[in-house]
Formats: sequence, C-alpha cells, structure tokens
Amino acid sequence: MSPRQPEGQPLPGTGELPEQVIARRRGRGGEQEPVPFSVYLHVPYCRVRCGYCDFNTYTNLEMGGGASAADYVTTLAGELRLAAAAMERAGLPRRMAQTVFLGGGTPTMLPAADLAAMLELVRTTWGLAEGAEVTTEANPETVDERYLATLAEAGFTRVSFGMQSAVPQVLATLERSHTPQRVPQVVAWARRSGLETSLDLIYGTPGESVQDWARSLEAAVEIGPDHLSAYALVIEEGTRMWTQVRRGELEMPADDDEATKYEMADAVLAEAGYEWYEISNWARPGHECRHNEAYWRDWDWYGAGPGAHSHFGDVRMWDTKAPVAWAAQVRAGRLPVAGHEVIDDGARELERVMLGIRLREGLDLAGLARPGEETTADGTPRRLVPVVGALMSQGLLEPAAALRGRAVLTLRGRLMADTVTGRLTD
Repeated sequence: MSPRQPEGQPLPGTGELPEQVIARRRGRGGEQEPVPFSVYLHVPYCRVRCGYCDFNTYTNLEMGGGASAADYVTTLAGELRLAAAAMERAGLPRRMAQTVFLGGGTPTMLPAADLAAMLELVRTTWGLAEGAEVTTEANPETVDERYLATLAEAGFTRVSFGMQSAVPQVLATLERSHTPQRVPQVVAWARRSGLETSLDLIYGTPGESVQDWARSLEAAVEIGPDHLSAYALVIEEGTRMWTQVRRGELEMPADDDEATKYEMADAVLAEAGYEWYEISNWARPGHECRHNEAYWRDWDWYGAGPGAHSHFGDVRMWDTKAPVAWAAQVRAGRLPVAGHEVIDDGARELERVMLGIRLREGLDLAGLARPGEETTADGTPRRLVPVVGALMSQGLLEPAAALRGRAVLTLRGRLMADTVTGRLTD
C-alpha cells in the first residue's frame, strides 16, 4: 500500500511551472543573492516493505513502462531535462546544487554505477557547487566495500545507514533484514572509502524496553559515525504495523516512554561528543547534514522521482506517485508534477517558526515583528515579551538566549516544540 496522492492544483498548461514560481531574490541587508538550491532524487525500490513504512516504496523492481529498476536512470534523466527547461521558462536563476540527497525506498537497491550516473545527471543539468554535499541513504545489507568505494569515486561525500536498533528482536518487529553486526562493518568500509557516515535510529518500537534503547545508543556510539539521527516511531494509519496495533498484536508506544528515550539519547550522545543541532539530529562539530538544513532553512529544492516533493518559495509541488504513471508522463514529454499548492502568508510564517525553532541556533525574535509593531531594544516584539517570559519560566526556552533576542529550546522545550511554536504564533 502506498500513500495517497496529496490534493492540490494541477500544473498550468502542459508542463510549465506555476505562475508563482518566478525568479526570486530574497537578499538581506540590501544584498541580492539567489536562494540556495538543492536536489532530492527519490528511488522507490525496496527489497521488503517494512511494516511501519508509509513512504512511496515498491518491492517490484520490474514494473515496466520505464519504471523498472533497470530503466530508472534513463527515465529520471528525462524528468531532470524537463525540470531544467521548465525552471528556465519560469525565469528562475540557474543555480548549482549545494546539496544532493538520494532517498527512498532504498537507493542502494540499484547498482553503484546507477547511483553514480544519477549524480552525473545532476552535475550536467544544474552543476554541483564547490564543496557540495552528496548523500545517499543505504540499508546495511545492500552494500559492500567495493560499492561504497565506487560511490566515493563518483563524488558522493556521505552515506546514511538505516541502523534503527542494535537489538535483534526490535529489528524483527520493525521487519528490518540486517543483523546488528553488519552496521559497524559497513561504517568501517565507508570510512575507508573517505565517506562521512550517519546512522539513523528509531526509538519507541512496540516491545522495546529502556534497556533495549540504551543498548542501541551504546552500540551506535561505539561504532562512532560522524552524525546520528534518532526519531520516535510514528505508526501511520494504513501501514501493516497500524493494523497489528489495532488487532492488539502490538502495543502503541507511550508518550512518556518516548520522552524518556529521547532524554537518554541526548545525554548519551552529548557525553560521546555529539552536539544536537536539530531536535532529532546530533553531529560531531562540522558534520551536520547540510541537505537537512536546506529544508529547515527554507532553501529551494527540486525533487525528482515518483512522489518526490519540490519547493520554490511559496510553492510546493509533488510528482505523480505511481512509478508507471510517472514514467509515462516523462516519456510523453510532460513534467510529471501531479499538483501544487501556494502557501499563504500566515501558513508561511507558521512554517518558518515551526522549522526554525527546531534548530540549535533557534529563532531571531526580531523576525517575528509585524510591520509598524513596537519592539524592545533587542528587536523582540513587545506583544511577545510576556509569552517569552512565560516560556522561560516553564523551562522551555533558554533564558540567556532570550535575553539576546533569540528563542532557543531547552531539552524540555525540544520535547514540547509544538507547544512553543503555537505560543509564538498565536
């Protein structure tokens, strides 16, 4: 079962971008610099579909019609050509990609040469900025040392492995097919190839004890990647795991359990030298994921592949989800964007606060001032002074940062980020 296609407006005409996608320059302090640009490439194939997964993924690698794994690079090349032409017609400035991210699905279900070819497509279509960050997601069982060396030779700089847990029974509940022993091996191979490494962890799996989570954190720290992500499991309606929970076969994770495990992660990772830079992400200094930061910092990006999302200023777009239908549109010379939406000023402001508050640097409170609104000496809108004071007294915002005119979450605040967002945008 794949996620439903979002509702939205169709593209105008036969493939040009929405009228709202224009050449935009959002310079600061009189500067006129284009918004940075990133590229996301979606690879929809997986060996198995995990019970908790609600991503747009498929285990059939031979769908035909240009959507088979063997044809994927060729079809993707067609979409990138159409996208570049549409962006040029819309008057968008030509920008080299600052970051490239291959996600899925499991990109490493494809041969390493295919991933190298996909990166070359980005290079020839838009160009890669000097020092560009290039990442692929990978499942530990889908790569070997030669595979990772090929990626490094092609220009990849990072690989993000789906570790999820170091406990066999937790991996079994998540329906992951790798063994815990495989993870340190693939990280060592990646490191020898010169690739930066990241591990993704999941906490809150049904049946996972606090001791299980401690074991996973200790194993991840011992492996020693450059970057770690830790996400609370969300059991989405319509997934196989959701059905198991409804039948009583699995127990829904408790909020208190997940909060305890988050606090454990922050303590263990901080002790090991990792700094949190976004609520769910920790890194050794200088190894933050710049592609993820592009999302949180409101860069522009083009997303290619079935169901991939794109973002240009106030416009969000999404590709056709079904791979065969997506490929048919590309073969017909049509940009395979199924729909788009234009974000109004209120939603845009809410999104800016919601994303910005997740970052370690927090929000500049002066940026929340409305036209003509009275502010304090540090730029904080006077209407927010009592709100910020209350959030500090509740232990949700760091007082020292607030005194400098910035809203920075405390550890407790990270657990209640939605509450803080709501108070700052009321």
